[in-house]
Amino acid sequence: MAEKKLNALAPDLRRLYSKAVEAAQRDNLDYALTLFCQVLEKEPGLFECRQALRLAQTQKFLGASKGFFKKMLSNAGSSPQITKAKMTLGKNPAEAMAIAEQVLNGDANNPFAHRIIVDAANALEMPQTMVLSLETMVQHAPKDKALIIEFAHAVAEVGGKSAVAEQFLDELIRTSPYDPDLLQAQKNLSARKTLDEGGYGALEGGEGSYRDVLRNKEEAVSMEQEQRVQKSEDVAGRLIEEYEARLQTDAHNAKLLRSLAELYTQKNQFDRALDYYHRLKAAGLAGDATLDRAIAETTVRHFDFQIAQLNPFAPDLAEQTAAIQAEKTAFQLTECQQRAEKYPTDLAIRYELGLLYFQTGKVSEAIAEFQKAQQNPHKRLLAMNYLAQCFALRNMNDSAVRTLQNALKEKTVFDEEKKELTYNLGCVFEKMGKKAEAIEQFLIIYESDISYRDVSAKVDAHYASQ
Repeated sequence: MAEKKLNALAPDLRRLYSKAVEAAQRDNLDYALTLFCQVLEKEPGLFECRQALRLAQTQKFLGASKGFFKKMLSNAGSSPQITKAKMTLGKNPAEAMAIAEQVLNGDANNPFAHRIIVDAANALEMPQTMVLSLETMVQHAPKDKALIIEFAHAVAEVGGKSAVAEQFLDELIRTSPYDPDLLQAQKNLSARKTLDEGGYGALEGGEGSYRDVLRNKEEAVSMEQEQRVQKSEDVAGRLIEEYEARLQTDAHNAKLLRSLAELYTQKNQFDRALDYYHRLKAAGLAGDATLDRAIAETTVRHFDFQIAQLNPFAPDLAEQTAAIQAEKTAFQLTECQQRAEKYPTDLAIRYELGLLYFQTGKVSEAIAEFQKAQQNPHKRLLAMNYLAQCFALRNMNDSAVRTLQNALKEKTVFDEEKKELTYNLGCVFEKMGKKAEAIEQFLIIYESDISYRDVSAKVDAHYASQ
């Protein structure tokens, strides 16, 4: 089922849509919601109508979501409508989507309803509708890596929301700068952005002309090749030759230097790549934090490449791998320490440093960094989660419990981050021998996600013992 434009709508439905828009403009939101839903029941693919419906739902929710009513809405995940929509999804995704919209009419941010709409839209091949709900979901779960990658991949297919997706991705990459899934999603977005900015999106929509896009054919081809997610060897080699030649007459061109560094990285020629990055620093960009991160990322990729090149049949493979891995970890730690000294007020770097200390078993040092990092509102809950784990490793279990409980008080949305906090709290209670308190935490997760880690086994074992 393809998504449709308003001009493709039948006259009677267009009149109904106009009445809904007028009702929304008069703040008669309940009537507007009813009319928008009636239009979408007939034409689920009318994206403009779904956008208008979502705006009206949000306006109503913002006016109503105060006090007790807001608390009632937060429990909508277990409502009969959500259950019915889930059961309907496989057989009739359009009907499941309509039921989910009824939930959103009362709770515009309900993640369970938005998930149903995403899955239904995927089944109906309605990518813009998917992106619309995914955007709402990531805004309320900015630390959910899987969700943000899903959003980024959807945007990379559709376009139009590249800047929003990049913002969420960049924030996650700051905490996990070497995560291959995040970096791949970032590259996909970059390629999409090139198409959008180059005018290819207008062509896909039936607007614009090839003359507009290809005013300079050679430049357009070069741009598209440069931004391609996976450059073939021949294209990368040609671009390197071209850029090296241009560099002879424009030796301080920062864009050329960075492009060459990225291309040599692509070809696994890491020494050459790092040489160009350091030339950038010498050219006056020593204070560029993104450049520091690129150098660190390239160096780490070099270590990973060395491990991948080891002979898998070598008798001392484990020892060789461990030696390179230890060198890689030592580099990451030293490099992050240097950045922390260079940018002492950047609490995101403090969190990153704490994470490296935690991973290398330096618990006391990790505690100090996580205590600083929790002052950053964007890193607060992440830092508290690891801080509690540090306390548990030191057998300071009461402190671990208090830290996790305080973090859970601040976490209102039951997303992946809250699941992890709840799970860790259950594990600490389990370690303390408080079985009733532990199983209470595991049951909270079990009731919404039976597949989360080993929660199912823990709950089954508890009831089997009785």
